[in-house]
Amino acid sequence: MSAFDFRNFEDRRQHSQSAKAALLEKFKARPALDDPEMVAKAQARAEIARARDERARERERIRIEAERKAAEEKRLREEAELAAQLAREAAEAAALAERRAAEAAAKKEARDARYAARKAKVKIRR
Repeated sequence: MSAFDFRNFEDRRQHSQSAKAALLEKFKARPALDDPEMVAKAQARAEIARARDERARERERIRIEAERKAAEEKRLREEAELAAQLAREAAEAAALAERRAAEAAAKKEARDARYAARKAKVKIRR
């Protein structure tokens, strides 16, 4: 807490009036809005704001383009993975079909061999 102020009321009132007068003078000393210097400053601020907005739009465009490119690359990668998976499944299905055909042929040969042996056995008896 500050120390006790020994000044009297009149001193404080005078100080307050002088502070208010200084603020008023500062406000009055400010140039008018149609002053060429103020107009130039306003134009400069407007130009800076336009440039800032343009940079923001450019950043947004670049961000959207990067997102689009990433989505396209992801789509192409997924399509390639799907094509590879389909090719693997087709190769596995072909291999399975070939294996089953070979097993069926082997079973048929074994069955035919048994049948021929049985026929040969019957012919020997006669």
